[in-house]
Formats: sequence, structure tokens, C-alpha cells
Amino acid sequence: MSTGLIARTTATLLLFGLAGCTAYAQSASPAKPVLQPAPHAIQVLQIESSEIKLPPAFQMAIYEHSLDEIKKTALFQEIYRDGDRRASGATDLVTLKTDVTGFKKGSAMARQVTTVAGKTSIKVHIEVVKGDGTVLAQKDVEGKVRFFGENMRATFDLSKAIAKALKENFKKPAAAGKS
Repeated sequence: MSTGLIARTTATLLLFGLAGCTAYAQSASPAKPVLQPAPHAIQVLQIESSEIKLPPAFQMAIYEHSLDEIKKTALFQEIYRDGDRRASGATDLVTLKTDVTGFKKGSAMARQVTTVAGKTSIKVHIEVVKGDGTVLAQKDVEGKVRFFGENMRATFDLSKAIAKALKENFKKPAAAGKS
């Protein structure tokens, strides 16, 4: 074989090899999920704790922080609390259900002394459900405080994770006058 033929064959094999690697790299990367338009209104139900006994203070803190964080997302034009009668007349209403699936109460004192002990964590399963029962989104999320801070700080971390999960599934409504 001549040197020119060997060089061309090597270049061709290298080119096909690189093309194959590029195709593999593109196919191996996860596809971005298609975001669905956010419904007009959401009703946030009280935090359920069917599997785990969660102290009432933690339940209320998760609920209140979640309402604040959902409002900050600007995904929904109307946000209703559990039991708000106005929600029954809302158009395009979905419901956020939150069920506690795990809870470990740590110790702020232990966290201050050592960084490997005292972690507080709260795990929940969230579902966004339409009026007809269709589940639009669901995810398991966790809030925790590992290093510094009081145990209740985990409720704030959890509410941010809930809001993030909503932003991963829904896109903001288009502003008036824009498409």
C-alpha cells in the first residue's frame, strides 16, 4: 500500500469514528422536557402526612413557605389556599397535593459541633392534579439542613424544591400583548 492510500484510509476511518462519537454523545444526552403551559390557577392543599408523623409546626411551615415560593415563580395568575371557596369558580384550576414520605429531625447543636451529624431532612411526594383527576406532574422532592441553621430551615429548603419542580414542568404564561 502506498503512503497516500494509508493516509486517506486512516483519515476516513478517523472521520467516521469521530462522527460516530458525536452521534453517540448527542443521543446519550437527555432530551429537554417539553414544558406545558402553566394553568391559570392553582390551589395548594394542606400538607398531608399519611406515612410519617410530622410535627404540626413543620407541616404549617412547609405550607406557608410553599405558598410564598410558588408566588415567586409567577407561573400561576391565581393561587388559592386550601378551603378557599373562590377556587371553585376559577378557570383552568389545578391542585397541588403534598404528602410527606420521610422525616428525620436532626440537631442544630450537633450540626454546630460536627459537620457529619445532626442533618434534618424532609421528603415529600408532590402531585399537580387537574379537576378531572388527571395528574399533570409529580415528583419526589427533599428539603434539608446539613450544616448551620435551625431544624425549621429544612421547611424553607423544601418549599424552594417544590417551586423548582413546578418550574421544571410548567412555563410561565405569555405576557399580555406578546406571543
